Amino acid sequence: MINSHWEQGYLLFGRGVAVSSAIAALPILAVLLLLGVFRRAAWIAGTVGLIVALLVAVTCYRMPLTLAVSSAGYGAAFGLFPISWIVLWALVLFRITTETGQFDLIRGSIGRLTKDAPLQALLIAFAFGAFIEGAAGFGTPVAIAAAMLTGLGFSPFRASAICLLANTAPVAFGSIGIPVITLAGITGLPLDQLSAWVGRICTPIALIIPAYLIFAVGGMVALRSAWMPALVAGGVFAVVQLVVSNMLGPQLTDILASLAAIAALFILCRIGAVKTMSVANENLFRGAEIAAPHIPTDASSEHPVLRAWMPYALLVLFVLLWGVKPIQVALNSPSLSFPWPMLHDRVIRTAPISATPQPYHAVFMLNWLAASGTSCMMAAVCSALFLRVSGKQFLGIVLHVLRQIRIPTATVTSVLAMAFLMNYSGAAATLGLAFAASGALFPFFSAMLGWLGVFLTGSDTSANALFGNLQVVTASRLGISPVLMAAANSVGGTMGKMISLQTIAVAAAATGMSVSEQAKLFRFTLKHSILLAAIAGLVTMLFAYKVHFG
Repeated sequence: MINSHWEQGYLLFGRGVAVSSAIAALPILAVLLLLGVFRRAAWIAGTVGLIVALLVAVTCYRMPLTLAVSSAGYGAAFGLFPISWIVLWALVLFRITTETGQFDLIRGSIGRLTKDAPLQALLIAFAFGAFIEGAAGFGTPVAIAAAMLTGLGFSPFRASAICLLANTAPVAFGSIGIPVITLAGITGLPLDQLSAWVGRICTPIALIIPAYLIFAVGGMVALRSAWMPALVAGGVFAVVQLVVSNMLGPQLTDILASLAAIAALFILCRIGAVKTMSVANENLFRGAEIAAPHIPTDASSEHPVLRAWMPYALLVLFVLLWGVKPIQVALNSPSLSFPWPMLHDRVIRTAPISATPQPYHAVFMLNWLAASGTSCMMAAVCSALFLRVSGKQFLGIVLHVLRQIRIPTATVTSVLAMAFLMNYSGAAATLGLAFAASGALFPFFSAMLGWLGVFLTGSDTSANALFGNLQVVTASRLGISPVLMAAANSVGGTMGKMISLQTIAVAAAATGMSVSEQAKLFRFTLKHSILLAAIAGLVTMLFAYKVHFG
């Protein structure tokens, strides 16, 4: 500690990477054991993980207690805003549609389009969810899509599992391309090249995700009835994602790919190219103990249906407006940003994480107007006015949602506190160095490093900021394309989204899932997350050693 600054060290007690990374991984191990083995609630696992991370930071990394506590507080604050802010208003919007009876009409309109549960899952969780991911990101698609699926008769567990599996392919280009844009800013690599390589690695994964999620949730019975729409949705999304990411850049990739997938699925429904499952298998896929709610299929006036869909039309309108550059600038003008007390620039990153000693910034941005959650809030307020919801009823809805998200918010804040503490103490960097020591296998573990980053932070953007430079430095040393390795970090990270406790907490809040089912959901998604991340790693290795880089 010199002049109130503290330098990170990544090798502990004079030992090598193996011992140091084993110690650094203790908080993650604690979370995995509590969720996967002892089946404790997510908020308990997050809290214990935070305590272990604090002990490791102070006793092993010799991080001053004030810095450790401050970094944990910084993460917890980020959990409250913008993450929990998004969840709050996404759920308020959904409850407005349910309490005014509009969701029954929405459900009916989807039912007239298709009664098929797998196709409903593809339309809402994969296609519409990808659109919301591309426009807003940061947990919004899981909150919106999972709530809609439960309204259509899916059990909270099945709705959450479907949405978590679906929210993989679009994440790398989420929120108007922010993860890739951040990666370019952190690494100094060309944005167009990064966008192109992220799209190329994502293509085979996006192609299989719809069929994969149908099979993972419903088995071969469900896949036999839905193989065609799954193939069409995945194929259309993958092709458009590849073309747009390579030709136009990252900003519109998800939006255009998801709109194309929605259009393709709509056409399939209209021409009747979907094989309907039996009622028993429908209920099995939905995970419902009782039959799914009756969805009327008789023709009705289009006016009430359009009125019912208006809240979600307003949501789309506002999230798109929030992405328009001049509007973004105006909304950002009243934002407040300030150095986080007792932390900003007081931690120094050193070699090999940073070529030269660099202060680790900690600036909290309270962009209360420009945040994605605020676009959801505006959609909710305008929907309430449009549907003539009284002020008293609206306030009651907000208070109900606040009570509903208390435990998920505790999960989000504790896990982000743990993640930020691991970042600022140097534990996350130690784990990164362990992956970097894999030599010729580094292209495979490069994707796994991104996976780890998103598991820790819950954000592909944050994972790119955390490990982007490490990917570039290691790739240069090994003679591998730095652009490819940086892109692999972002793609691998998308597979970690489904097991991050923040995302699971968002799904739990949106669906009203019981505490006991959250651990079950983690165990379910963990195996799929590891498998899909491994596929991303294998695709990266194929590109690294079979494709010539000019």
